[in-house]
Amino acid sequence: MNTLEQVRQGLHSLLDHVSEGWSHLRDLAGNALTRFRPTRRAGEVETVADQIALASPRWGLLTTEVQETDDEVIVRLEAPGMESEDFDLSVTEGYLVVRGEKRVEDSRKEGSFYIMECAYGQFERAIPLPAAVDESRARARYRRGVLTVTLPKQQGARRRRIKVQAR
Repeated sequence: MNTLEQVRQGLHSLLDHVSEGWSHLRDLAGNALTRFRPTRRAGEVETVADQIALASPRWGLLTTEVQETDDEVIVRLEAPGMESEDFDLSVTEGYLVVRGEKRVEDSRKEGSFYIMECAYGQFERAIPLPAAVDESRARARYRRGVLTVTLPKQQGARRRRIKVQAR
């Protein structure tokens, strides 16, 4: 095999690995990819925070874990850089709908950005729930960048263990 064929084989192998990795990442995190819409307040002069939000990416990752126990569904959503009052939660047709707004910190007064990968603005994420829940008894907590929502299952949706009797 000559050198050109070796290079060609190496490139094909590299492209196969990159394609496989991208496909795996898309399968694992595809639902976490969330659109952010920068907001501008009507009538306000464009601030540094507005300029940063408008220049930021329009897409970001809000990764989620959904755990089901016998009595409840627990949803954890990673959303760093927010406050608890930035979230609006609801349960609609088998989905936990998380709406919010990630705002730019106004503490940046000087300098310029070298890398800007954080998304800012309003977002909405619909997370499928594995069972019917009683949203009136739901609890939510935001701590260290993670929103945890605990949703008790509706009475009929709870799992029951059936004991098998010995003869």
